[in-house]
Amino acid sequence: MGSSGKRLAVPFARTNGVKIAYEIAGTGPALLLHPGMFQDGRHWAHSGYTEALVGDFTVIAMDPLGLGASDAPTAEADYSLERRVASVTAVLDDVGVAQAAFWGYSLGAMTGYAVGALAPQRLSCLVAGGFDPIRGFRSAVEPTLAALGLPADTDAYPVMEQAAAAAPYQAAVIAAGNRAAFRANYSAFAREPGLSAGVAASGIPVLMYAGTADPWHEPMREFADHTPSATFFSIIDADHQGGWDRCGDVLPTVVEFLT
Repeated sequence: MGSSGKRLAVPFARTNGVKIAYEIAGTGPALLLHPGMFQDGRHWAHSGYTEALVGDFTVIAMDPLGLGASDAPTAEADYSLERRVASVTAVLDDVGVAQAAFWGYSLGAMTGYAVGALAPQRLSCLVAGGFDPIRGFRSAVEPTLAALGLPADTDAYPVMEQAAAAAPYQAAVIAAGNRAAFRANYSAFAREPGLSAGVAASGIPVLMYAGTADPWHEPMREFADHTPSATFFSIIDADHQGGWDRCGDVLPTVVEFLT
């Protein structure tokens, strides 16, 4: 059972004793899609991305560990950067793809940075939306808590979950999921350092984007300005959720980059 309805006969990759679910559609060069926190792989189709991509790419939409039909361990160690990278490479191995383009949003972008830094040979290029490669999660959580009038040491997890649950699709993902796994996933995500040095050193072509109202907009632009292999574009007046929702403003630039 997936987070947005029954899912029949989805394939699974296996790594480190866990199963990673994914779905595959289309023809052409391989493009792996990795969603964000409280999203599953089908969220790409739900939000209008997959239909626009399957005519030109073999689209591989994965359920990250802890989400959708993938296994949901509850130990924070299972969500380390190395384990996240292993989940991606296991899916590529299961499909039989040595190298693919990667597109991730938020948590997915962080995972893409990690693959670029730790397994760069597996990526032909990287598209990263809505995540700071320099300071990581901290550069967004601090201003978010301040804007809400909350102390800097407030546990941000309930704030994030409540914000995600405002979107009906993500509310369904949360309702169907394992809360302990969500918490472990978040705890690892929130503590990860920036990965800018590894991404820059990889030399992989990177396209980055964020909404102008997203706290991660300026650090992403700063990274791209100082990294020859990276370019950046803005989604005007979009916040973090808007950077995902406004696929019509995102797809043309991304598809041009990928092709």
